[in-house]
Amino acid sequence: MPTMTTASGHHRRAELAAFLRARRERITPEQAGLPPGSRRRTPGLRREEVAQLSGVGVTWYTWLEQGRQINASPQVLSAVARTLLLDQAEREHLFRLADLPDAATAAGTASSGCEQVLPEVQEILDTLAPMPASVVNERFDLLAWNAAYAALWPGVTGAAPGERNILWQCFTYPDCCHPYVNRHEQVAMLVAQLRGAYGRHLGEPAWTGFVRRLQAVSATFARLWDEHEVASQASYLKIFRHPAYPKLTLTTTSLAVQAVPGTRMVVYRPADEVTREAISKLLAGGGAETHYPCWAEHQRAKAGLAS
Repeated sequence: MPTMTTASGHHRRAELAAFLRARRERITPEQAGLPPGSRRRTPGLRREEVAQLSGVGVTWYTWLEQGRQINASPQVLSAVARTLLLDQAEREHLFRLADLPDAATAAGTASSGCEQVLPEVQEILDTLAPMPASVVNERFDLLAWNAAYAALWPGVTGAAPGERNILWQCFTYPDCCHPYVNRHEQVAMLVAQLRGAYGRHLGEPAWTGFVRRLQAVSATFARLWDEHEVASQASYLKIFRHPAYPKLTLTTTSLAVQAVPGTRMVVYRPADEVTREAISKLLAGGGAETHYPCWAEHQRAKAGLAS
């Protein structure tokens, strides 16, 4: 990266420093897969924690956040972006401030397989309603969905970009309001599918970091990951629930999206008339304001973290 000596370069470095500090302070240890630990004097992650999770030196990251004139490769910036749970717009902003604008799109694609679904693919998703449908990549990042999917699982689609991942939700969502009823029958297969895809991405920081964070937050995932079971995609009967409907039975079918290698469309077909009617009512707005008994408690906890 060329050294910036102009006034605009200094301003950009100062903006980069402020942006990194602001984003670091908004991430809780729990979101990063770290134990809460003792009471902290400042909000968010510490610099050394960001450095450790990103696989870079503490001194290097400190200098980056201080706005010093140091070199930053696209790979290293991508690792920092993942640690800070940046969405695509924030990622591109980071790369522009670091004077690597041309690398932003390539880095985003490498990190998740597909950051933006093609308009025609979204159109197909929308026409599939009332069947819920989504697009995910090999790491189970949720990339796109239709209205029926959002109506069934608003907690999943409404999650922060860094947590909008099916495996992450499956292993970290509270049991009291978990949307997957028979998840204990499915998790081993999901982890085996991830392991199968992992072999195609060995050494990629996005993949190793994701697995490391899941191992840190879920003993169940860590145990299943260590078993080294491998499986490919298949159709399954899955049972879900919604605050307004205790049992929703659907069959999943995965279809490859050839336009973007590594992504697939997952279509959820109602397995019975009760489920079909429930989805239609949810799409019409029925039950949208219904919450689990634990909802108020979770809202208070979120408000406490934000304060």
